[in-house]
Amino acid sequence: MGIILWLIIGGVVGWLASIVMRRDASQGIILNVVVGIIGAMLGGWLIGPLIGAPSINSGELSAGSLLVSFLGAVVLLAIVNLITRARVR
Repeated sequence: MGIILWLIIGGVVGWLASIVMRRDASQGIILNVVVGIIGAMLGGWLIGPLIGAPSINSGELSAGSLLVSFLGAVVLLAIVNLITRARVR
C-alpha cells in the first residue's frame, strides 16, 4: 500500500510543481509522477537538511515532507526549463 501512496503523492506534488512552473500543458500524468518522485529525491538531498524535514521518499508523511518534495520538484522543473531554453536557441 505504501508504493501506491508514494505514486499518488508524487503525482500530486509533480502536478502542483508543473502548474507553478507553467509546464502543465506539456506534461502528462506519468511525467508528473516522475517529476514528483525525482523532485522529492532532489528536495530530500538539497532542501531537507536546510529545514530539517525529510522528503516523501523517506516514508514519513508530514507537512514538512510535502513542502520539501514540492520545492524539490520546482527546482527540478527550473533546471529542465533552463536546459530546454538553451537547447531551443
